Amino acid sequence: MIYSLDKLNEMADGDDDFVLSVITVFLEEVPQDLEDLEKAIQEDDHENVYKLAHKIKPNVDILGMEQTRAIALEIETLGKDEKNKDIIEARFPALKKDIHQVISELRKDFDV
Repeated sequence: MIYSLDKLNEMADGDDDFVLSVITVFLEEVPQDLEDLEKAIQEDDHENVYKLAHKIKPNVDILGMEQTRAIALEIETLGKDEKNKDIIEARFPALKKDIHQVISELRKDFDV
């Protein structure tokens, strides 16, 4: 398991509906954001690379995915300069793999 609910549970303060709501939003939004990020990388759309990585970052952070958050932050930072395309392309597969793994785990763990 590469996610942790510690931060989310602390924020929720015992509110299970809040936890499920955050997880549901993650499952609904992050796959599309990831797909859009991949497309932006392929199309050399550096502004959207930056914006989408920035959008993904807090979503993985709230699930305690520190390594994934670090990759999203790196892509976000690299997205500010079009010269970094090769590095972004090299880092993106790890981000994609981690997010897909967590999506699968969350669906299984929460039966959603």
